[in-house]
Amino acid sequence: MTVATLAAEKALDQVSELRPTERVIDRLLRRKGAVFGGAVLLIFILTAIFAPLIAPYDPTATNWLAVRKPPSDLYLLGTDEIGRDVLSRVIWGARASLLAGVTSVAIALALGLPIGLVAGYKGGWVDGLLMRMTDAMLACPFLILAIALAAFLGPSLTNAMIAIGISAMPIFIRLTRAQVLSVKVEDYIEAARAAGNPHLRIALRHVLPNVVTPIMVQATLTIAAAIIAEASLSFLGLGQQPPAPSWGSMLNVAKNYLHQAPWMAMWPGLAIFTCVLSFNLLGDGLRDALDPRQK
Repeated sequence: MTVATLAAEKALDQVSELRPTERVIDRLLRRKGAVFGGAVLLIFILTAIFAPLIAPYDPTATNWLAVRKPPSDLYLLGTDEIGRDVLSRVIWGARASLLAGVTSVAIALALGLPIGLVAGYKGGWVDGLLMRMTDAMLACPFLILAIALAAFLGPSLTNAMIAIGISAMPIFIRLTRAQVLSVKVEDYIEAARAAGNPHLRIALRHVLPNVVTPIMVQATLTIAAAIIAEASLSFLGLGQQPPAPSWGSMLNVAKNYLHQAPWMAMWPGLAIFTCVLSFNLLGDGLRDALDPRQK
């Protein structure tokens, strides 16, 4: 037996002795993509929280003497069509995009998790009715449904978050139901029933904690989709309203100046790409780290 094999077996023994939470953290830290994504997301979150302290200028202040200025020492990322600092608007736009992503997924979870839990646990006609309603929503593409709801509710960031949350709800209904169907037939659930526990207690204390893990992974991945959806709605004028900064609304204005001022579109587009990529990397890392089959 080689030295490398002995070292590998020793490392596996040390990992197996860790508690479940420590084991998950250890697996997550071993994935460079997830660590990179988490670090970048931390930067975005801190930027959004401390935007008033970080931004060099007021994101809504205009300067008609600095219209469409290229990046310079005074304006690091240049200015837009009415002289506003692009860096300041990108920094403040992070707050709108992250808020929209997290809030939308929170709405989807708050609505989808209970419905999926009831459908999977009760079964029968209740399951059939709820799933047919869910299938009807899934028949419409996610972004199309979000645009339709946002147009119906009216253009604003709050309404955009509600529209995105409702549009993402069927994903969590189906996932929760599938997990509940596989968990409720386990022996420990049968033992809880035999002990005389009421159905509500079994669903909340025994079933729900054992289906949360894949739902949290899906939530991380859905935040990335929600950020893209919010940018799309803002691009169409249905999200964050001017003059408040948003990455999507910045791209909407920048499309008219791609030849004269390409930096207006470059930086908010890069911010969306980096933020979404980071969420996807973190979500993939969490999925691998929480998989009990991984060693």
